[in-house]
Amino acid sequence: MGHYFSSPKDRAQPLPKNDAADVSSEDSAPCSPSTASGPGHPFLIRAKGNYLYLDNGQRIIDGCGGAAVACIGHGRKDVVKALTAQAKKFAYVSWAHFENEPAQKLSDWLINSTGGRMSKVYIMSSGSDAVEGAMKLAREYFLWTGEPQRVNFISRDESYHGTTIGSLSLSGHVARRGPFEPVLLQNRHRVSACNPYRQRLAGEPDDDFVARKRDELAQKFLELGPETVAAVIMEPVVGAALGCAPAVPGYLKAVQQVCHEHGALLILDEVMCGMGRTGTLHAWEQEGVVPDLQTVGKGLGGGYQPAAALLVGERVARVMEASGKTFTHGHTYQNHPVVAAAALKVQQIIKEENLLANVGAQGRHLESLLRQRLGDHPNVGDIRGRGLFWAVEFVRDKGTREPFDPGMQVALRVQKRAQKQPHNVLVYQGQGCAGGGRGDHIMIMPAYNADAGVIEEIVGGVVSAIEAVFEESS
Repeated sequence: MGHYFSSPKDRAQPLPKNDAADVSSEDSAPCSPSTASGPGHPFLIRAKGNYLYLDNGQRIIDGCGGAAVACIGHGRKDVVKALTAQAKKFAYVSWAHFENEPAQKLSDWLINSTGGRMSKVYIMSSGSDAVEGAMKLAREYFLWTGEPQRVNFISRDESYHGTTIGSLSLSGHVARRGPFEPVLLQNRHRVSACNPYRQRLAGEPDDDFVARKRDELAQKFLELGPETVAAVIMEPVVGAALGCAPAVPGYLKAVQQVCHEHGALLILDEVMCGMGRTGTLHAWEQEGVVPDLQTVGKGLGGGYQPAAALLVGERVARVMEASGKTFTHGHTYQNHPVVAAAALKVQQIIKEENLLANVGAQGRHLESLLRQRLGDHPNVGDIRGRGLFWAVEFVRDKGTREPFDPGMQVALRVQKRAQKQPHNVLVYQGQGCAGGGRGDHIMIMPAYNADAGVIEEIVGGVVSAIEAVFEESS
């Protein structure tokens, strides 16, 4: 089983012009811009390990895995072999008619990965599917328990839970919600984000900060009527909307206590921050809580197949089993055998190659380099994250933490500059982390098997791109 720790030799080589082993004539054939993902996007012809190769000869180091997806890098032949072997047996089977071995094995593996604290698994195709499923299961759970009045969901500002109408309704990201506001669900309500960089009072300790957050959530329950709340949904480490923002110690425990006091479910959305991205397979392991429902995605299949899942905790599963109820949910590609085979292989690689330990070690290296190189930059307000999940927030004024005008699109400019020569690094940009659509950040989320040299190359490209953007603006 091969490791894709890039060697110095790999990092020094340009794109081969004629690599018959990796690029077929179809791979390198020109393609009409109208068939690409969008006008003006660079055209990718192949990827291997931590590197992306474009049709113009440029090689870019993948510093973000797309959207925190490519967790074991690109071009893993062992994963391709596993999914191909399954496709040769049968590529598709309806979940409504048959069980299949890969889906069963992946489900068992996921349950075992939680130490049995989660009890059921529904394998899906995207994080949005999983969140939508969690909403529907929360609703049905309370129908089964005789509490049909529980129809309200509580989420947070500066959050993002998906692109479907239901999951977008839960999201607190202003720009992503904006065009669809008139058709979003009305039974969703929000409390403020857990953002110590912008919300902590001077000298305020964690316990006091958490107590304020707990009181705000408890007040929202009272405002809505505690008996009407079905669930609270939160990301343990907020991804794209807030920029790799970990929960303050004790915060998620306090949230869970409020939920339990009022009989509501706790849903943890780990689509972006889970499956090893923050150093443990499940982010809640670091928080001392176990959710009632959990969503995972992105790092589950590592981009080799569109994989996500809804994990069901004992509280909900026990009622389902005792009453003989069936979740009224399903879609065409649920429990897809090829998806499950690929995802299972990705997870086996993470375990067999001890990549979670590497996430911890290289995450500390990444943090150290970012703080050394950017901590004193006058336009870097905050550097935050966990594991291999880090963000840099930009500000107009470091002292007041005033964000840039959104029209300047600072984070987007940094992303675009970083992708160009001589920087040659892909990062993920976001806007809105300061609230109300304001605030710019970039996210750095390399593969779990990145070595120290890869981390240093990423940081070097990021820093030079940031410096170039702000030198232009000065």
